[in-house]
Amino acid sequence: MKLMYCILFVSLFIGGVANAQDWPNLARFRDANEKVKVLPADPERVVFMGNSITEGWVKTYPGYFEGHYVNRGISGQTTPQMLIRFRADVVNLKPAAVVILAGTNDIAGNTGPSTLDMIMDNLKSMADIAQSNGIKVILCSVLPAFDYPWKPGKNPVENIANLNKMIKKYADNNHLIYVDYYSAMVDSRLGMKTEYTKDGVHPTAAGYDVMAPLVEKAIHKALKKK
Repeated sequence: MKLMYCILFVSLFIGGVANAQDWPNLARFRDANEKVKVLPADPERVVFMGNSITEGWVKTYPGYFEGHYVNRGISGQTTPQMLIRFRADVVNLKPAAVVILAGTNDIAGNTGPSTLDMIMDNLKSMADIAQSNGIKVILCSVLPAFDYPWKPGKNPVENIANLNKMIKKYADNNHLIYVDYYSAMVDSRLGMKTEYTKDGVHPTAAGYDVMAPLVEKAIHKALKKK
């Protein structure tokens, strides 16, 4: 297990050096976005914006994103990176709604120290951009994690719980839809239930099976309001 995460760290480091001129990874979906933009208008198109948890969803269930859903998750990303690519990877695709699942990598410090207020500022900015373009916003809770295998000792439990309270409060105060994955997946230690994950952070197929009906209910609600 330690060797696996050492390899992952080296890969991320090399990738970071190689992509130093494209910090938000705008090139990642450039070609795919062009293909979406020439498709007929779709009043049920939904973009999933996120990190490895979102990217892992399409890898686990590729068929889930072959219809109205568009996956724009990039492993390792933090909210400032997502904010920079939000127009290219969300707005320009003209979706009816966007599902935003982000924040755990900020807490892990993937792109440097970040406070919960900083994370919320980025989430709010993404929500503002979406709404100003007529896109319904679905904000998701951060998934529970007792520790980060690639950055052990961060003790994220309290920060995740507090960030989720902030996200829900913001969603409620601004009439946005909130998806509570956290409550459905948390264990007694306030980490993720072992039956839903192999590493304590990323969902397995069983984890996505829990998440899917929750977000689909939120999407139905959002599109009904459109």
